[in-house]
Amino acid sequence: MAASAAYYIASAADEIVVTPGGEVGSIGVVVAHDDISGAQVKAGIKTTLVSAGKNKVLANPFEPLTEEALEMITAKVAAYYDMFVNAVARGRGVKASEVRSGFSDGGMVLAADAVKLGMADRVGTLAQTISRMTGRVARSGGSRSSAQVP
Repeated sequence: MAASAAYYIASAADEIVVTPGGEVGSIGVVVAHDDISGAQVKAGIKTTLVSAGKNKVLANPFEPLTEEALEMITAKVAAYYDMFVNAVARGRGVKASEVRSGFSDGGMVLAADAVKLGMADRVGTLAQTISRMTGRVARSGGSRSSAQVP
């Protein structure tokens, strides 16, 4: 499984091989904010935050999320998503719009579908991949032709 950051990294590889039962994707960004202020009130707990810097305690869990905090978080999520999409597009040699519209929109994709969508290059087992790669090196006369597989 190559999900989220693992797929981000994999997308920069020369080739992505997915095991027959594997999945790839989860191209997206998520941020969670837990507002525990109501639970604290019920428990008789009051948290006081002392800080310096206007945004230092913005989006803290001890109070509801303000509109300002929500806007800042949303902008960061969008910026990180753009970076993620652009990195995958660059790695896979496609347009960012193709990643946004055709690479599962944040979900995971099964191996065969990933190949059809261009998210991966082939479906294969580790043994098949090692055999294919060592055969390639041996045929090309490379010095790694004696690579051993445990």
